[in-house]
Order: sequence, then structure tokens, then C-alpha cells
Amino acid sequence: MPKRSAGVLLFRRTGAGIEVLLAHPGGPFWKNKDEGAWSIPKGEYGDHENPLAAAKREFAEETGVTLAGQFVRLGEVRQTGKIVTAWAVEGSFDQTAGVRSNIFSMPWPPGSGKLQEFPEIDRAEWFALEVARLKIVRGQAELLERLAEHLHSQ
Repeated sequence: MPKRSAGVLLFRRTGAGIEVLLAHPGGPFWKNKDEGAWSIPKGEYGDHENPLAAAKREFAEETGVTLAGQFVRLGEVRQTGKIVTAWAVEGSFDQTAGVRSNIFSMPWPPGSGKLQEFPEIDRAEWFALEVARLKIVRGQAELLERLAEHLHSQ
């Protein structure tokens, strides 16, 4: 059974069009990666947990921001052995204030026996949809298309 994650694709309307907020994963493996490395804020949830509640919780844990608004279900996508369920919501996020992400621990450097802590995400940024398509991990790219279709149909 694949792992399940839930997340939120936050978007805003600007004079230039639609922008989405993507998060860059923290830790040494992602430090120098950019295109194809960004993600919606998301995280795993349990079998008996409401996926939308999990998506909101994970967004808050990874960014420090609690979201409210009308959440639009974008459905599921498959991302490297897991299923990601996502919602979109229009809102704001001040990236200049930085993120207040939760922390994870891992042995680093490899084989050192030292446990180091890293933020789950090290930054979040707004991207125009065209740029976001280059930045987002391949398995989540479909979520951008679903958001664009939803907004176009309104």
C-alpha cells in the first residue's frame, strides 16, 4: 500500500496572472537543487485522519501559517511511491517573513554517527504558473494544470 500525503497549493491573483506558493525541501540532499525540486507544502497522514485536515495541518507545520478560505479539491497524483491528495485555496503568504518549518533529524554527514537537525522546508516562494511548472517535482506538475483548469472554468 503506497504512503499517502495531503497538501495545499496556495495561489494568488496578481496583475501578471496567477502565482502559486511552492516550498523548497530542507536538508543536505536538496540544498543545491532547484528545478524539479520544489513541492506544495504537504505531509503524510494516517488511515483514520481527514485528508483536508491533514493538508491544513501540514501547511501550518511547514510554513507557520494557518489557512482559511474555500478549499478546492484538486484530486490525487502519484509521486514516487506515494499518493498525494491536494487542495487549492486563494490566500496570502509573506515570503519575506520566512517560513517557520518543523524540524527533522538525520545522521549527517553519512557515516559520522552525528545526528543533525534540518528544517523540513528551508524556504517558500511565489512563482508564476509557467515558472512553477519548471520548479515543481514532476509528480505534482498535474496539480498546477488542474488549478489552471479550475480557475479558467470560473
